[in-house]
Amino acid sequence: MKKLFLIIGAPGSGKTTDASIIAEKNDNIVHYSTGDMLREEVASGSKLGQEIESYISKGALVPLEIIVNTIVSAINNAPVNNVLIDGYPRSTEQMTAFDALVAKEENIELTSVIEVRVSEEVARQRILGRRAEAAPGEERSDDSEEVFNDRMKIYTDPLAEIQAFYTEKNLLEVISGEQTLEEVVATMETFVKSKI
Repeated sequence: MKKLFLIIGAPGSGKTTDASIIAEKNDNIVHYSTGDMLREEVASGSKLGQEIESYISKGALVPLEIIVNTIVSAINNAPVNNVLIDGYPRSTEQMTAFDALVAKEENIELTSVIEVRVSEEVARQRILGRRAEAAPGEERSDDSEEVFNDRMKIYTDPLAEIQAFYTEKNLLEVISGEQTLEEVVATMETFVKSKI
C-alpha cells in the first residue's frame, strides 16, 4: 500500500525544498513535484508520455485527466511506499478529480494533505527577495511583483474550498512555514513519520 502525502503552500512557502530534504534524508520516502512527474512520463516514452508531449510541444495545457493519471502512475511506480507530492492540488477541479481516482485505487491511500502556511507578506518577501539576491541574468521569470500577485491569487482563490474538503476528511495538517527551514523540515518529517 502506497501512502501519499500531498503538500500545498503558497509560492515562497518552501514546500518543494522541505519535501525534497525529507526525501533525501529518508530511504523509505520519495518526493515528486507535478512538473517532474510529467517530464518523467514523457522521458519514459510511454503512451501516456507521448500524449503529454503532444500538448506540451504545442504550448497547450495538459488536460486534468492526464495529469491525474500521471500522478497515479508515478505513485504506483514509486520505488518506495511513502510518497510526497508538492504543489497539488492547485484547484478544486484537480482535487475532486484526484479524489475520485484515488478512491478507485486499492494500492494508494491519501494519508494526509500538509499545508505549509505562510502569510502573503512572508511569501512576497521570499519570492521578491530571491529576485534581489539573484546575480544579473539569473533572475527567475516568475519573481516579479505582478507575477507573484497572479500566482498568489491562483493559490488563494480555491484554498478555502481545498482546506474545507480535506478538513472534513480529517486529512489536513497545517504547518507554519514561517519557522526556519530546519524547523519546518523537522516538523514535517516528524509528522510524516508518525503516519507511516
